[in-house]
Amino acid sequence: MKFLRRGDASKTDDLADETSADPVGESGGAADASDRPAATATAGKGRPTPKRRDAEGKRRGPIAPAPMTSKEARARRKANRGTRADRKAASADRRAAAADRRARMLAGEDKYLLPRDRGPVRAYVRDLVDARRNLVGLFMPLALLLILTMFLTPAVQAYVTLAMLVMMVFMAGEGFLIGRTINRRVRERFPDDTSSPWSLGWYAFVRASQIRRMRAPKPRVGAGDSV
Repeated sequence: MKFLRRGDASKTDDLADETSADPVGESGGAADASDRPAATATAGKGRPTPKRRDAEGKRRGPIAPAPMTSKEARARRKANRGTRADRKAASADRRAAAADRRARMLAGEDKYLLPRDRGPVRAYVRDLVDARRNLVGLFMPLALLLILTMFLTPAVQAYVTLAMLVMMVFMAGEGFLIGRTINRRVRERFPDDTSSPWSLGWYAFVRASQIRRMRAPKPRVGAGDSV
């Protein structure tokens, strides 16, 4: 900052005269500010902006300090779990809810099914598979039989293995026929369906290869029924 000396008093007077003679100045900022219309000024809200937790209606309490020892941490976890009766009641509720969801899933309710089983097309495919007796359904029992023959003599194992290979060839041929039949029936019932023929055929083959009592969802039609 530059200070004026005593001998510069005349310069100070000259500067004051120039300012009074030209109040606007070269930039004209004061005149422009006075000439602006009052409507262009932004009106305020008239109230402070509320905090987020106040706007959401939440009240946050103080955060508990971290436990200093493992004993204190165990005591805090035990206190948060509640009493033994409360834990047993909560566990019983969870088991009941899980059993209810499983029962609804086995009954075929679309809301509780896996994504691969949802939709009227997949339900129709399951009905078509469940309504017929398939040779592919012997896949799991034959696989169990093959495991048991590993403890027999080599001669018996050779005969069983050969029989298993022949059965596998027949089951593969039946799986191909099941896929073609399922796709044809689905196209007739749901002409606007865009599912892949391969995915529908594989879904039907996997369903047919399972033991009837172990299928999920449970079969809605009996063997031999018309669909």
